[in-house]
This record gives sequence, C-alpha cells and structure tokens, in this order.
Amino acid sequence: MTVPPALASQEEDEASSRDATLIAESLADPERFALVFDRHADAIHRYVSRRLGPDLADDVVSDTFLTAFRKRATYDLSHQDARPWLYGIASRLIRANRRAETRRNRLLARSPVSETESFDDRSAARVTSAQLKPRLAKVLTTLSAADRDLLLLVAWADLTYEECATALGMPIGTVRSKLHRVRAKIRRAFGGVDPTGTSEKGTP
Repeated sequence: MTVPPALASQEEDEASSRDATLIAESLADPERFALVFDRHADAIHRYVSRRLGPDLADDVVSDTFLTAFRKRATYDLSHQDARPWLYGIASRLIRANRRAETRRNRLLARSPVSETESFDDRSAARVTSAQLKPRLAKVLTTLSAADRDLLLLVAWADLTYEECATALGMPIGTVRSKLHRVRAKIRRAFGGVDPTGTSEKGTP
C-alpha cells in the first residue's frame, strides 16, 4: 500500500516534533531542546503556581528545565511524551520547597469561603488555585509529600496512572493503591465528594 505524499509528509513532521526526537537531537544540537521548553513550559508553570504560588513558580520552572537539559542524555527515548519526566523533576523541586507549599495551604485553609461556592465546583474537571477551597487545602496539609504529589499530578497535571508511575518512579500498582487510599481519605473529609475531580485513569 502506497502512502499518499501529503500523509507521509505529515507523519514525518509529527515524528520529527515528538519530544523524544527533539531530546535526542538536542544531544548534538542543544538548541533543539528549546522546542521542548516552548511546548511544555506554560503547563509546568501553571502546575507549580498552583502548588507554590506565583512568586516561586518562575524559579522552580527554570530549575526544572535546566535540570532536564542537563540530564537529557539519560532520558528514556521510548517515551515519546516528555511531560511525565518534566512533572517528575518539578515535583522533586516542589518537595524542596515543601515549607512554602505547607504555608500556602495553611493560609488557604484559613481563607473565608463564599456562601455561593460549593466544594465540588471545578473547571475542566480539575481544581484550580482559585478554586482551592479551605477544607481541601487543610486536607492537603495532612498528606505526605509523596501522596500529595501523586494526587495533584492526576488532578492538576491530568496525568494517567502510567504517566504518574513514570513521573514518580514507582510501579503502577503502587500508584493505583496509593491514589485509591488518598481519594478515599478526601471523600471522607468531604462527605463522599472528591473535590479534586480525580478519576480512575490509566489502563486496567
């Protein structure tokens, strides 16, 4: 079967723009890594801002991509999408700022609640920093750093279970069991409602 030239060209363009390809090419041509930054920096910045606030986000995102650039030779090129790798790096840097995150959540936990707001309000099925209600912020402070990373990578970064396993370097079975336990804890705190909007994602 002959592939039409236009389709073949499109497939070649898509292949050449995959993260794994860009990272591999950046080993010889470092400027190619800038395309990985351009593709994912905004999303990583939004995620870090939700966790630490905007004041620290710029530095953490900068360090995330600097670390990724320095370690790009160790990247597993079988993973076409670099998002889990980048979120994993960002998560480790966020842990280094755990005091700032804890302080931010405690401040949010003391914030007044609008009478018109409900705790299961969400945008695009995920909680944003503006929607992070005091009760949820209080629950987040009770989670371990590992559990908080896992929950928020699903709720805010929209990673699948498999992607979380890659990001956090743990077996997918551990991801499933830990997230099930964390979500159960949150539902109990909210009377059966999960305000993070997390769902069972990933392969069975």
